[in-house]
Amino acid sequence: MSTDTAPDAGEDIHDIRGPKAVPGASPLPALILAVLLLAIAGVAVWRWRRRSKHVRELSLGEATLQRLENIRPLMQPARAREFGIAASEIVRTYVERRFDVVATQRTTEEFLQSLLADTHTALAGHRPLLRGFLEQCDFVKFAGGSLTEEGLESLFQSARKFVLETRQAAAVETGKPAAA
Repeated sequence: MSTDTAPDAGEDIHDIRGPKAVPGASPLPALILAVLLLAIAGVAVWRWRRRSKHVRELSLGEATLQRLENIRPLMQPARAREFGIAASEIVRTYVERRFDVVATQRTTEEFLQSLLADTHTALAGHRPLLRGFLEQCDFVKFAGGSLTEEGLESLFQSARKFVLETRQAAAVETGKPAAA
């Protein structure tokens, strides 16, 4: 007979121990990390706001010149009509805003006739340049005329010249220097 004795139930089961304390565990490192993250976020927001204040708005002349530069990809003989439409639209919009006249809702002939009747001195000296530009645009837009790359460049330069000359006139009238 084997004398297997069953262990006593009291010896086999041990009581649950309480939580052990981890030495040095404190909320201080987490607090320092949170403060550092907030400081970094604050500096980033401050720099972003400071940078956005320094971005200046473009003047009407500068914005128009930029719009003209943006249509340079259309300066191809195959896309001459698109270029003529875009260039005409940009210059007419500029004339409306700069000289406070209706230019986009009229035909070129109506617009030029109203300029002849009007004694608007700021625009008077630029009528021949404007007439040549608009008539060349109409030739490309409506008569199906095609221009060489040199012709398109000439059309572009006449639009640019008109904006630069009238922008400089605006600067002289207001007493502000015009940027090139």
